[in-house]
Amino acid sequence: MLQYNVSLEGKTILITGVAGFIGANLAKRMLNDFKSIRVIGIDCITDYYDVSLKHERLHELKIFGERFVFVYDTIANKVAVERIFSEYHPYIVINLAAQAGVRYSITNPDAYIESNLIGFYNILEACRHSYDDGLDGVEHLVYASSSSVYGANSKIPYSTEDKVDNPVSLYAATKKSNELMAHAYSKLYNIPSTGLRFFTVYGPAGRPDMAYFGFTDKLVRGEKIKIFNYGNCKRDFTYIDDIVEGVIRVIQNVPMKNVGEDGLPVPPYKIYNIGNSCPENLLDFVQVLYEELLAAGVLPADYDFDAHKEFVPMQLGDVPTTYADTIPLERDFGFKPSTSLRDGLRRFAHWYKEFYK
Repeated sequence: MLQYNVSLEGKTILITGVAGFIGANLAKRMLNDFKSIRVIGIDCITDYYDVSLKHERLHELKIFGERFVFVYDTIANKVAVERIFSEYHPYIVINLAAQAGVRYSITNPDAYIESNLIGFYNILEACRHSYDDGLDGVEHLVYASSSSVYGANSKIPYSTEDKVDNPVSLYAATKKSNELMAHAYSKLYNIPSTGLRFFTVYGPAGRPDMAYFGFTDKLVRGEKIKIFNYGNCKRDFTYIDDIVEGVIRVIQNVPMKNVGEDGLPVPPYKIYNIGNSCPENLLDFVQVLYEELLAAGVLPADYDFDAHKEFVPMQLGDVPTTYADTIPLERDFGFKPSTSLRDGLRRFAHWYKEFYK
Protein backbone atom coordinates (compact mmCIF):
# COMPACT_ATOMS: atom_id res chain seq x y z
CA MET A 1 0.00 0.00 0.00
CA LEU A 2 1.21 3.49 -0.82
CA GLN A 3 2.23 5.80 2.00
CA TYR A 4 0.76 9.28 2.17
CA ASN A 5 3.35 11.79 1.00
CA VAL A 6 1.44 15.06 1.38
CA SER A 7 -0.12 16.55 4.48
CA LEU A 8 -3.42 18.39 4.17
CA GLU A 9 -3.18 20.18 7.51
CA GLY A 10 -2.66 23.91 7.16
CA LYS A 11 -3.23 23.77 3.40
CA THR A 12 -5.49 25.81 1.16
CA ILE A 13 -7.55 23.52 -1.06
CA LEU A 14 -9.51 24.55 -4.13
CA ILE A 15 -12.63 22.53 -4.93
CA THR A 16 -14.36 23.42 -8.18
CA GLY A 17 -18.03 22.53 -8.50
CA VAL A 18 -18.34 22.89 -4.72
CA ALA A 19 -22.13 23.26 -4.80
CA GLY A 20 -22.40 19.96 -6.63
CA PHE A 21 -23.23 16.60 -5.10
CA ILE A 22 -19.67 15.29 -4.77
CA GLY A 23 -18.06 18.70 -4.26
CA ALA A 24 -20.22 19.71 -1.31
CA ASN A 25 -19.89 16.35 0.43
CA LEU A 26 -16.14 16.36 -0.08
CA ALA A 27 -15.76 19.91 1.24
CA LYS A 28 -17.81 19.10 4.34
CA ARG A 29 -15.84 15.94 5.09
CA MET A 30 -12.46 17.63 4.63
CA LEU A 31 -13.38 20.63 6.77
CA ASN A 32 -14.58 18.27 9.50
CA ASP A 33 -11.58 15.95 9.38
CA PHE A 34 -8.76 18.47 8.93
CA LYS A 35 -9.21 21.32 11.38
CA SER A 36 -6.53 23.65 9.99
CA ILE A 37 -7.35 23.54 6.28
CA ARG A 38 -9.15 26.21 4.30
CA VAL A 39 -11.37 25.31 1.35
CA ILE A 40 -11.90 27.71 -1.53
CA GLY A 41 -14.96 26.62 -3.49
CA ILE A 42 -16.09 27.87 -6.88
CA ASP A 43 -19.43 27.14 -8.56
CA CYS A 44 -21.66 28.96 -11.03
CA ILE A 45 -24.82 27.17 -9.78
CA THR A 46 -26.34 26.38 -13.18
CA ASP A 47 -30.03 25.48 -13.38
CA TYR A 48 -29.33 22.08 -14.96
CA TYR A 49 -31.26 20.77 -11.97
CA ASP A 50 -33.08 22.25 -8.96
CA VAL A 51 -30.81 24.99 -7.63
CA SER A 52 -32.44 24.77 -4.18
CA LEU A 53 -30.42 21.60 -3.62
CA LYS A 54 -27.21 23.44 -4.46
CA HIS A 55 -28.06 26.32 -2.16
CA GLU A 56 -28.89 23.87 0.62
CA ARG A 57 -25.48 22.21 0.22
CA LEU A 58 -23.73 25.58 0.37
CA HIS A 59 -25.78 26.55 3.41
CA GLU A 60 -24.44 23.51 5.26
CA LEU A 61 -20.88 24.67 4.55
CA LYS A 62 -21.42 28.09 6.12
CA ILE A 63 -20.98 26.63 9.60
CA PHE A 64 -17.24 26.46 8.94
CA GLY A 65 -16.99 30.23 8.88
CA GLU A 66 -13.84 31.74 7.39
CA ARG A 67 -12.38 28.30 6.72
CA PHE A 68 -14.76 28.04 3.75
CA VAL A 69 -14.67 30.70 1.03
CA PHE A 70 -17.22 30.57 -1.77
CA VAL A 71 -16.65 32.14 -5.19
CA TYR A 72 -19.76 32.46 -7.35
CA ASP A 73 -18.35 32.08 -10.86
CA THR A 74 -17.56 29.57 -13.58
CA ILE A 75 -14.20 27.94 -14.24
CA ALA A 76 -14.82 28.81 -17.91
CA ASN A 77 -14.04 32.38 -16.82
CA LYS A 78 -10.25 32.41 -17.02
CA VAL A 79 -9.96 35.71 -15.17
CA ALA A 80 -11.91 34.33 -12.21
CA VAL A 81 -9.72 31.21 -12.06
CA GLU A 82 -6.52 33.27 -12.26
CA ARG A 83 -7.81 35.55 -9.50
CA ILE A 84 -8.41 32.60 -7.18
CA PHE A 85 -4.90 31.27 -7.74
CA SER A 86 -3.24 34.66 -7.29
CA GLU A 87 -5.23 35.52 -4.15
CA TYR A 88 -5.40 32.17 -2.34
CA HIS A 89 -2.48 30.09 -3.77
CA PRO A 90 -4.14 26.67 -3.43
CA TYR A 91 -1.75 23.78 -2.85
CA ILE A 92 -4.30 21.08 -3.65
CA VAL A 93 -6.73 21.47 -6.57
CA ILE A 94 -9.73 19.16 -6.89
CA ASN A 95 -11.59 19.74 -10.15
CA LEU A 96 -15.16 18.47 -9.90
CA ALA A 97 -16.83 21.24 -11.90
CA ALA A 98 -18.32 19.84 -15.08
CA GLN A 99 -21.51 19.67 -17.03
CA ALA A 100 -22.72 16.17 -16.18
CA GLY A 101 -25.15 13.81 -17.82
CA VAL A 102 -24.97 11.62 -20.89
CA ARG A 103 -28.40 12.42 -22.31
CA TYR A 104 -28.19 16.18 -21.79
CA SER A 105 -25.00 16.24 -23.88
CA ILE A 106 -27.09 15.27 -26.90
CA THR A 107 -29.44 18.25 -26.57
CA ASN A 108 -27.10 20.91 -25.16
CA PRO A 109 -23.54 20.19 -26.29
CA ASP A 110 -22.32 23.78 -25.84
CA ALA A 111 -22.46 23.46 -22.05
CA TYR A 112 -20.04 20.52 -22.17
CA ILE A 113 -17.48 22.30 -24.33
CA GLU A 114 -17.58 25.39 -22.13
CA SER A 115 -17.30 23.72 -18.73
CA ASN A 116 -15.59 20.39 -19.38
CA LEU A 117 -13.01 21.51 -21.94
CA ILE A 118 -12.49 25.28 -21.66
CA GLY A 119 -13.00 25.23 -17.90
CA PHE A 120 -10.57 22.38 -17.35
CA TYR A 121 -8.04 24.03 -19.63
CA ASN A 122 -8.22 27.14 -17.43
CA ILE A 123 -7.56 25.02 -14.35
CA LEU A 124 -4.56 23.35 -16.00
CA GLU A 125 -3.12 26.70 -17.08
CA ALA A 126 -3.53 28.10 -13.57
CA CYS A 127 -1.78 25.03 -12.12
CA ARG A 128 1.03 25.47 -14.64
CA HIS A 129 1.61 29.10 -13.73
CA SER A 130 1.39 28.40 -9.99
CA TYR A 131 5.11 27.47 -10.24
CA ASP A 132 6.12 30.81 -11.79
CA ASP A 133 8.80 32.89 -10.10
CA GLY A 134 10.06 29.94 -8.09
CA LEU A 135 6.86 29.43 -6.09
CA ASP A 136 6.08 25.98 -4.70
CA GLY A 137 2.87 25.81 -6.70
CA VAL A 138 0.21 23.12 -6.80
CA GLU A 139 1.24 19.90 -5.05
CA HIS A 140 -1.52 17.72 -6.49
CA LEU A 141 -4.25 18.15 -9.09
CA VAL A 142 -7.07 15.63 -8.66
CA TYR A 143 -9.89 15.71 -11.19
CA ALA A 144 -13.13 13.89 -11.89
CA SER A 145 -13.33 11.63 -14.88
CA SER A 146 -16.15 9.16 -15.45
CA SER A 147 -16.99 5.53 -16.13
CA SER A 148 -18.53 6.88 -19.34
CA VAL A 149 -15.06 6.98 -20.92
CA TYR A 150 -15.25 3.19 -21.32
CA GLY A 151 -17.99 3.64 -23.90
CA ALA A 152 -19.10 0.44 -25.55
CA ASN A 153 -16.21 -1.55 -24.04
CA SER A 154 -17.33 -5.20 -24.00
CA LYS A 155 -14.58 -6.32 -21.60
CA ILE A 156 -15.69 -6.32 -17.97
CA PRO A 157 -14.84 -5.34 -15.35
CA TYR A 158 -13.58 -2.03 -16.74
CA SER A 159 -9.88 -1.61 -16.08
CA THR A 160 -7.83 1.56 -16.27
CA GLU A 161 -5.51 -0.49 -18.49
CA ASP A 162 -8.24 -0.81 -21.14
CA LYS A 163 -8.27 1.35 -24.26
CA VAL A 164 -10.96 4.02 -24.05
CA ASP A 165 -10.98 5.36 -27.59
CA ASN A 166 -14.64 4.74 -28.45
CA PRO A 167 -16.88 7.15 -26.52
CA VAL A 168 -20.61 6.90 -27.22
CA SER A 169 -21.53 10.41 -26.01
CA LEU A 170 -20.07 13.89 -26.10
CA TYR A 171 -19.97 13.83 -22.30
CA ALA A 172 -17.72 10.77 -22.41
CA ALA A 173 -15.54 12.39 -25.07
CA THR A 174 -15.00 15.48 -22.91
CA LYS A 175 -14.02 13.35 -19.92
CA LYS A 176 -11.53 11.37 -21.99
CA SER A 177 -10.22 14.69 -23.27
CA ASN A 178 -9.67 15.80 -19.67
CA GLU A 179 -7.48 12.77 -19.06
CA LEU A 180 -5.43 13.50 -22.20
CA MET A 181 -5.07 17.18 -21.34
CA ALA A 182 -3.97 16.37 -17.79
CA HIS A 183 -1.41 13.89 -19.11
CA ALA A 184 0.03 16.47 -21.49
CA TYR A 185 0.35 19.09 -18.74
CA SER A 186 1.88 16.54 -16.38
CA LYS A 187 4.44 15.68 -19.03
CA LEU A 188 5.22 19.24 -20.12
CA TYR A 189 5.16 20.99 -16.76
CA ASN A 190 5.68 18.17 -14.24
CA ILE A 191 2.28 18.78 -12.62
CA PRO A 192 1.31 15.80 -10.41
CA SER A 193 -2.22 14.80 -11.41
CA THR A 194 -4.63 11.97 -10.65
CA GLY A 195 -7.83 11.29 -12.55
CA LEU A 196 -10.73 9.46 -10.91
CA ARG A 197 -13.28 7.58 -12.96
CA PHE A 198 -16.47 7.67 -10.87
CA PHE A 199 -19.15 5.01 -11.32
CA THR A 200 -22.84 6.06 -10.93
CA VAL A 201 -22.68 8.09 -7.73
CA TYR A 202 -25.85 8.21 -5.62
CA GLY A 203 -27.08 9.13 -2.16
CA PRO A 204 -29.02 11.76 -0.15
CA ALA A 205 -29.26 15.22 -1.72
CA GLY A 206 -27.85 13.86 -4.95
CA ARG A 207 -28.54 14.82 -8.56
CA PRO A 208 -32.22 14.75 -9.58
CA ASP A 209 -31.27 13.71 -13.12
CA MET A 210 -29.91 10.39 -11.86
CA ALA A 211 -32.22 7.36 -12.17
CA TYR A 212 -32.83 6.72 -8.47
CA PHE A 213 -33.82 10.36 -7.85
CA GLY A 214 -35.75 10.85 -11.09
CA PHE A 215 -37.65 7.58 -10.59
CA THR A 216 -38.62 8.67 -7.08
CA ASP A 217 -39.91 12.03 -8.31
CA LYS A 218 -42.01 10.37 -10.99
CA LEU A 219 -43.42 7.70 -8.69
CA VAL A 220 -44.41 10.35 -6.13
CA ARG A 221 -46.23 12.26 -8.88
CA GLY A 222 -47.94 9.08 -10.06
CA GLU A 223 -46.08 9.05 -13.38
CA LYS A 224 -44.56 6.06 -15.11
CA ILE A 225 -40.83 5.38 -14.93
CA LYS A 226 -39.04 4.34 -18.10
CA ILE A 227 -36.88 1.25 -17.71
CA PHE A 228 -34.40 1.33 -20.56
CA ASN A 229 -33.25 -1.63 -22.62
CA TYR A 230 -36.29 -3.45 -21.23
CA GLY A 231 -34.47 -3.85 -17.92
CA ASN A 232 -31.43 -5.57 -19.42
CA CYS A 233 -28.91 -3.12 -17.96
CA LYS A 234 -26.46 -3.32 -15.09
CA ARG A 235 -24.95 -0.41 -13.22
CA ASP A 236 -22.13 -0.19 -10.71
CA PHE A 237 -23.78 2.08 -8.13
CA THR A 238 -21.37 3.86 -5.76
CA TYR A 239 -22.57 5.53 -2.57
CA ILE A 240 -21.46 9.12 -2.05
CA ASP A 241 -19.59 8.48 1.23
CA ASP A 242 -17.49 5.82 -0.50
CA ILE A 243 -16.64 8.25 -3.29
CA VAL A 244 -15.58 10.92 -0.80
CA GLU A 245 -13.46 8.45 1.18
CA GLY A 246 -11.68 7.37 -1.99
CA VAL A 247 -11.00 10.95 -3.08
CA ILE A 248 -9.55 11.92 0.30
CA ARG A 249 -7.21 8.96 0.30
CA VAL A 250 -6.04 9.63 -3.26
CA ILE A 251 -5.42 13.32 -2.56
CA GLN A 252 -2.84 12.46 0.07
CA ASN A 253 -0.62 10.43 -2.23
CA VAL A 254 0.96 12.54 -4.95
CA PRO A 255 2.36 10.76 -8.03
CA MET A 256 6.14 10.95 -7.80
CA LYS A 257 8.16 13.15 -10.12
CA ASN A 258 10.81 11.21 -12.02
CA VAL A 259 13.14 11.71 -14.98
CA GLY A 260 13.20 9.24 -17.84
CA GLU A 261 16.14 7.90 -19.82
CA ASP A 262 15.73 10.79 -22.24
CA GLY A 263 16.37 13.25 -19.41
CA LEU A 264 12.81 14.56 -19.62
CA PRO A 265 10.14 14.30 -16.90
CA VAL A 266 8.11 11.10 -16.70
CA PRO A 267 4.55 12.37 -16.24
CA PRO A 268 3.57 12.20 -12.55
CA TYR A 269 0.14 10.99 -13.60
CA LYS A 270 -2.30 8.28 -12.47
CA ILE A 271 -5.86 7.12 -13.14
CA TYR A 272 -8.12 5.13 -10.79
CA ASN A 273 -11.63 3.72 -10.91
CA ILE A 274 -13.83 4.40 -7.90
CA GLY A 275 -16.85 2.10 -8.01
CA ASN A 276 -18.57 -0.55 -5.95
CA SER A 277 -17.30 -3.30 -8.26
CA CYS A 278 -20.71 -4.92 -7.96
CA PRO A 279 -23.00 -4.20 -10.93
CA GLU A 280 -26.71 -4.34 -10.10
CA ASN A 281 -29.42 -5.41 -12.53
CA LEU A 282 -31.73 -2.49 -13.33
CA LEU A 283 -34.85 -4.47 -12.40
CA ASP A 284 -33.36 -5.42 -9.02
CA PHE A 285 -32.38 -1.79 -8.50
CA VAL A 286 -35.90 -0.43 -9.09
CA GLN A 287 -37.38 -3.13 -6.84
CA VAL A 288 -35.05 -2.23 -3.97
CA LEU A 289 -35.76 1.47 -4.51
CA TYR A 290 -39.52 0.81 -4.41
CA GLU A 291 -39.23 -1.24 -1.20
CA GLU A 292 -37.18 1.46 0.55
CA LEU A 293 -39.54 4.23 -0.57
CA LEU A 294 -42.42 2.22 0.88
CA ALA A 295 -40.57 1.60 4.14
CA ALA A 296 -39.72 5.29 4.51
CA GLY A 297 -43.30 6.35 3.85
CA VAL A 298 -42.47 8.20 0.64
CA LEU A 299 -44.97 6.00 -1.20
CA PRO A 300 -48.24 4.68 0.29
CA ALA A 301 -48.53 1.01 1.27
CA ASP A 302 -51.10 0.31 -1.47
CA TYR A 303 -49.00 1.82 -4.29
CA ASP A 304 -49.41 -0.13 -7.57
CA PHE A 305 -45.76 -0.28 -8.62
CA ASP A 306 -46.25 -2.54 -11.65
CA ALA A 307 -48.70 -0.07 -13.17
CA HIS A 308 -46.05 2.64 -13.07
CA LYS A 309 -43.31 0.78 -14.98
CA GLU A 310 -42.76 1.21 -18.70
CA PHE A 311 -40.17 -0.90 -20.52
CA VAL A 312 -38.48 0.94 -23.41
CA PRO A 313 -35.47 0.46 -25.76
CA MET A 314 -31.94 1.57 -24.94
CA GLN A 315 -31.47 5.33 -24.77
CA LEU A 316 -29.02 6.93 -27.21
CA GLY A 317 -25.63 7.35 -25.53
CA ASP A 318 -26.22 4.70 -22.85
CA VAL A 319 -24.33 1.43 -22.40
CA PRO A 320 -25.71 -1.91 -21.14
CA THR A 321 -23.22 -2.48 -18.31
CA THR A 322 -20.80 -0.57 -16.10
CA TYR A 323 -18.45 -2.50 -13.82
CA ALA A 324 -15.39 -1.09 -12.07
CA ASP A 325 -12.14 -2.95 -11.60
CA THR A 326 -10.97 -1.44 -8.30
CA ILE A 327 -7.93 -3.65 -7.69
CA PRO A 328 -5.44 -0.75 -8.17
CA LEU A 329 -7.41 1.37 -5.69
CA GLU A 330 -7.40 -1.49 -3.17
CA ARG A 331 -3.72 -2.20 -3.72
CA ASP A 332 -2.52 1.40 -3.45
CA PHE A 333 -4.90 2.76 -0.81
CA GLY A 334 -6.30 -0.26 1.03
CA PHE A 335 -9.81 0.86 0.17
CA LYS A 336 -12.76 -0.58 -1.70
CA PRO A 337 -16.25 1.00 -1.77
CA SER A 338 -18.57 -1.33 0.12
CA THR A 339 -21.91 0.36 0.90
CA SER A 340 -24.67 -1.97 -0.28
CA LEU A 341 -27.30 -0.69 -2.69
CA ARG A 342 -30.06 -1.31 -0.15
CA ASP A 343 -28.29 0.62 2.60
CA GLY A 344 -27.56 3.51 0.25
CA LEU A 345 -31.10 3.71 -1.12
CA ARG A 346 -32.52 3.46 2.40
CA ARG A 347 -30.55 6.55 3.43
CA PHE A 348 -31.70 8.33 0.28
CA ALA A 349 -35.35 7.45 0.90
CA HIS A 350 -35.27 8.78 4.46
CA TRP A 351 -33.57 11.98 3.29
CA TYR A 352 -36.14 12.43 0.51
CA LYS A 353 -39.03 12.04 2.97
CA GLU A 354 -37.53 14.65 5.30
CA PHE A 355 -36.46 17.12 2.61
CA TYR A 356 -39.58 17.13 0.45
CA LYS A 357 -42.39 16.14 2.81
